[in-house]
Amino acid sequence: MVAFHFAWSSFFCAWISTFSPAALLPLIRESLNLTTFDIGNAGIAAVCGAIAGRIAMGTAIDRYGPRCGICCCLGLTSPAVFLIALAQTPAQFLIARLFIGFTLSNFVACQFWCSSMFNVKVVGFANACGAGLGNSGGGWALLLMPLVCNAIVSSMGLPVFVAWRWCFMVPGCLQVFMTITTMLFATDCPDGNYADLKASGAMKRQSNMAMWRAAVTNYRTWVMMATYGYSFGVELTMNNLLSQYMFDQFSLGLQTAGLLASVFGLTNILSRPSGGLLSDYVASRWGMRGRLWALWITQTLAGLMCLLLGLVSSSLPATMAVLVMLSVTCQQSAGLSFGVVPFVSKRSTGLVAGFVGAGGNVGASLNQAIFFTYAPLSTPQGFFWMGVLAMAVTALYALVYFPMWGGMLTAPKEGLSEEAYYMAEFTPEEIAQGLHTASLRFAFESRSQRSSTAGRKDASVRAGAACNGAIGAGPAQIIAVARPAV
Repeated sequence: MVAFHFAWSSFFCAWISTFSPAALLPLIRESLNLTTFDIGNAGIAAVCGAIAGRIAMGTAIDRYGPRCGICCCLGLTSPAVFLIALAQTPAQFLIARLFIGFTLSNFVACQFWCSSMFNVKVVGFANACGAGLGNSGGGWALLLMPLVCNAIVSSMGLPVFVAWRWCFMVPGCLQVFMTITTMLFATDCPDGNYADLKASGAMKRQSNMAMWRAAVTNYRTWVMMATYGYSFGVELTMNNLLSQYMFDQFSLGLQTAGLLASVFGLTNILSRPSGGLLSDYVASRWGMRGRLWALWITQTLAGLMCLLLGLVSSSLPATMAVLVMLSVTCQQSAGLSFGVVPFVSKRSTGLVAGFVGAGGNVGASLNQAIFFTYAPLSTPQGFFWMGVLAMAVTALYALVYFPMWGGMLTAPKEGLSEEAYYMAEFTPEEIAQGLHTASLRFAFESRSQRSSTAGRKDASVRAGAACNGAIGAGPAQIIAVARPAV
């Protein structure tokens, strides 16, 4: 549980840092004379930096462990958090937001860490709890940063256009604190830290090329990446826009706008974990096919709520009601997504999570650019068309098919085992070296994703006996175990 708390709290810091500028944007735009295009481009930069960062993080944590990945990310980006306070031009503000946005790469380490620490039967809930608590940092930033600014004005007597600069000491110091404590007190996995395990020979060194091949040649990686762009990507877009939208659309004060906008992010505390819990529940009844159906239904509802948000822009009460429903369904769908992602590839869990997480940032960048920066649309019109596109992209879940479990519309292949799926990522030479061991254990555990309750129970009894013999078997025996039954 110690690792779980470090995982979500480090990701929480990333959200605080990334969306603190959005919380203070009504003040910053006046201070730096930002145009609509400046604001839009800075918003794109804030979520764009993490696209490559999340993929790089996936590679790094597969090789060096989540603790080192998180500490490097938080430590290297903390100077940008402090330096944004010194921005004097739109270009400097944009560059600072770009580098601060790299902190969102910590999402990949957070999900990898949770996946490593919890059993597959509860991995959806564990991942969703970690991400939900972390994502709530966006809501806390929108709520607290205007209050921090007001406190600085009151206590130090500074003008408001100077006080916003001092506010960034808070997220900057928080990042430095988390970097130090995570490195000192956290561990990479239940058995210890990666460096110690590799030094003792308890963990085999994996080939980067083999991990990349397993991730990028699996089409499920790309489908999940695209669809995540319209669950988590919508969430990122909303966090960038809401405070300014409330301030301008309904002529509210900075603190009131921040308070109302924060509702969207703060619901993460409950809504994203509930998505993970729902994913694990439907899997216990209907296996992987249940996870996929629940994900499609929930994300389609989120797209519908986004569409409706654009139609109620003349009423603040109606806007808040739809916003709450959007936040719940949008964040639940993100939690449901990472109930599926850990099963795409065991060998490349971190890298697949990196690609899918990057998809969220790609979606957010496209949304911000198309609907809220360059297209001649009002913000409500942007919400409407973003919802339409989200519902269209969500239909891609029908393409996700696991041969041993099936898909939304298709049944599993007869006689194909979990071992056949996960051992296909290894060559006989790699099996002989023992690189397959963790994947083989995972294959046995993942039999819980079968649709038939009786089949799962029978499989788990057989798996216990098979696992004891297969872990120490040679490549010929492993291949025989993995071969589909006749």
